[in-house]
Amino acid sequence: MAKLSIATVFIASISLLLALTHSFSVENPTDRRILVLVDDLALKSSHSIFFSSLQARGFELDFKLSDDPKIALQRYGQHLYDGLILFAPTAERFGGSLDVAAILEFVDSGKDLIVAADASASDLIRNIAAECGVDFDEDSSAVVVDHGSYAVSGTEGDHTLIAADDFIHADVLLGSTKIEAPVLFKGIGHSLNPANSLVLKVLSASPSAYSANPKSKLSTPPSLSGSSISLVSVVQARNNARAVFSGSLDLFSNKFFKSPVQKAGSSNKYTKSGNQQFVTELSKWVFHERGHLKAVNVRHHRIGETDEPAIYRINDDLQYSVEIYEWSGSSWEPYVANDVQVQFYMMSPYVLKTMSNDKKGLYHASFKVPDVYGVFQFKVEYQRLGYTSLSLAKQIPVRPFRHNEYERFIPTAFPYYGASFSTMAGFLIFSFVYLYSK
Repeated sequence: MAKLSIATVFIASISLLLALTHSFSVENPTDRRILVLVDDLALKSSHSIFFSSLQARGFELDFKLSDDPKIALQRYGQHLYDGLILFAPTAERFGGSLDVAAILEFVDSGKDLIVAADASASDLIRNIAAECGVDFDEDSSAVVVDHGSYAVSGTEGDHTLIAADDFIHADVLLGSTKIEAPVLFKGIGHSLNPANSLVLKVLSASPSAYSANPKSKLSTPPSLSGSSISLVSVVQARNNARAVFSGSLDLFSNKFFKSPVQKAGSSNKYTKSGNQQFVTELSKWVFHERGHLKAVNVRHHRIGETDEPAIYRINDDLQYSVEIYEWSGSSWEPYVANDVQVQFYMMSPYVLKTMSNDKKGLYHASFKVPDVYGVFQFKVEYQRLGYTSLSLAKQIPVRPFRHNEYERFIPTAFPYYGASFSTMAGFLIFSFVYLYSK
């Protein structure tokens, strides 16, 4: 019995070690394990194109039913997965040790999350979204209806199948290739919590859209209407964890990926919707295949020297440099921007300077140490839409001149020197004249 117990512990330890070996790291943000929770395993085939694209990019997917009693995000204090996909909109509770608190702790630890809801979204899914600043319509029977930007089909329908094309203008989120075809959307809308500055709308509804029950007549104005309705939103936490919230599970389906689309009022017909391109590019962002920055080789030294000093003197001329790279999905590429700034900081920035770059990832700036001594910091705080934030700080003391380092004659004091010597000369002349004159 003891031998069996030891063998079980050994096998569990090896499994955990293998899981951690393939987990996320700052140096290689790919080859990560993702837990996919579904209401029905049939989603593996109905959404296979999306899942296959992730696997083709090196992700290992672990599919489980949302009520599986063996679900766990961590074991022995170590996370087993680096990402979580919730395609279980109707789940009232999760199996195992998974609950809202566990998912929030997962995100707080820097992991990534995709949540897809639909008209049958449970309170559990709504609560997870609300904790991240995304508020789905409180009316459980409401879906997004648009009589102006619906997708044209053979039947008139109730205009709940929307052709949306109001994308966020950010290449880091949706790639540099423009999404030409509209995205098909059928589901519920949400609003963004104004108190949460970290959540962004990626796909918005048109001004003619509203959220209501399409089967009943409107008696009061809808709570959500127009472009304030967000169809897909993203969150990047302060710890650089990322999350995507979609009000439509069908948005990720093979059916919507392959469907032709024509927006009402437009003569443009597309043989394929923009869903696949939209979802693929957005998944690259949420799983850190794009917009993931790292800073290395932070250096500073006096101009004309190469060694980093332990202390600077006031009015020294110095140079600060740092290398910044962006993960491209397979390798680190130089990050090129013209808005990276360095601060020389003590209680407040005494120097704030935009750094130059050599287009190869190296940023540098030269400046003179202020005529103030104390303990300063080199600080780089870089926060841009869609990119992981960089926060660099390096402390360095600054001393005044020593007694033997001041100039022998200070040029600005020459008038005083002249006044002193002229006074002495005048006194000598006066004394000579007074003593020897008759």
